[in-house]
Amino acid sequence: MSETVKIPLNPKYKRIATEEAYAPPEMLQMYRKLYESRTLDDPGFDSLWGFYLMSMAPRPVAIREKLADLDLIRIADMDATGIDHQIIALTSPGVQVFDRATAVALAQDSNNMLHTAVQKHPTRFTGMIAVAPQAPELAAQEIQRCVKLGFKGIIINSHTHGEYLSDKKFWPIFEAAQALHMPIYLHPNTPPKNMIGSMLEAGLDGAIFGFGVETGLHLLRIITAGVFDRFPALQMVVGHMGEALPYWMYRLDYMHNAGVRAARYESMKPLQKKVSDYLRDNVYFTNSGVAWEPAIKFAQQVIGVDRVMYAMDYPYQYSSQEVIDLDNMDMTDATKKMFYQSVAEKVFKL
Repeated sequence: MSETVKIPLNPKYKRIATEEAYAPPEMLQMYRKLYESRTLDDPGFDSLWGFYLMSMAPRPVAIREKLADLDLIRIADMDATGIDHQIIALTSPGVQVFDRATAVALAQDSNNMLHTAVQKHPTRFTGMIAVAPQAPELAAQEIQRCVKLGFKGIIINSHTHGEYLSDKKFWPIFEAAQALHMPIYLHPNTPPKNMIGSMLEAGLDGAIFGFGVETGLHLLRIITAGVFDRFPALQMVVGHMGEALPYWMYRLDYMHNAGVRAARYESMKPLQKKVSDYLRDNVYFTNSGVAWEPAIKFAQQVIGVDRVMYAMDYPYQYSSQEVIDLDNMDMTDATKKMFYQSVAEKVFKL
């Protein structure tokens, strides 16, 4: 954890952080049992949670404590960094690493825990719904239940046992999200077993690289599978400056068009729009983990200032200096308010 210098609230805008993680203590205990049993056969899970659960280095120890807290520790950390409000979601891989029955039950329990915290701190917390993609129809029912409780979005921690939402068996989740006007936050997971090998051996499987590659792939699979043609009002959110996809848009359009015309892949069918159009029309982007002015400005330029918003990535990245740097970006107060406040208010209906 970096040293934190207390930052006051800003009178010109609220700082709304939109990708902030939590983990019920029960789930962390289940992760530990799963890791120690070595029954999962998921090297990404072992790499990620073997470190965060077992390491006694200061950073993972602090992260474990902060993940499990939805009360005084979190509020104090928000106050210290001038954060008005957090949009909170179940940390990766959430319930998606478990079997179907366990995942369904744990999603409900986790949502109930988060709902209680939001009720206690309604001006500081907003919740996203955790679901078990292992049971798509039950996931749709859980979305319906939690919307009535006041949740404002849905969290999907990327792939589920190596399966992606581009598979039509998962589309009841999209159907429910569109019908209930709930944005889906597509959050990273470690790459699945058939993808992670060369990353893992180089120490590049996690947030440094593997997360972005895997989640960017997932979003592209969703787009090229025609999900947004089938659900045109569906809105999704991706973090970490769009997992690099804004910077690939020109080539994505060119090569997707070439692939379709050549009929090279059975899975690559014509779409109603260009790949970049879906990124502009159906996806919002947060800067979670990327407190870097040039990247933020580029995304605002090519995606639009009305689709780029702030996130801290708490507690994995918790730094007052990053807030200071973003406050000092060379942009108008109106644009900065869009980034910190207005886009989040629109997306999550605050």
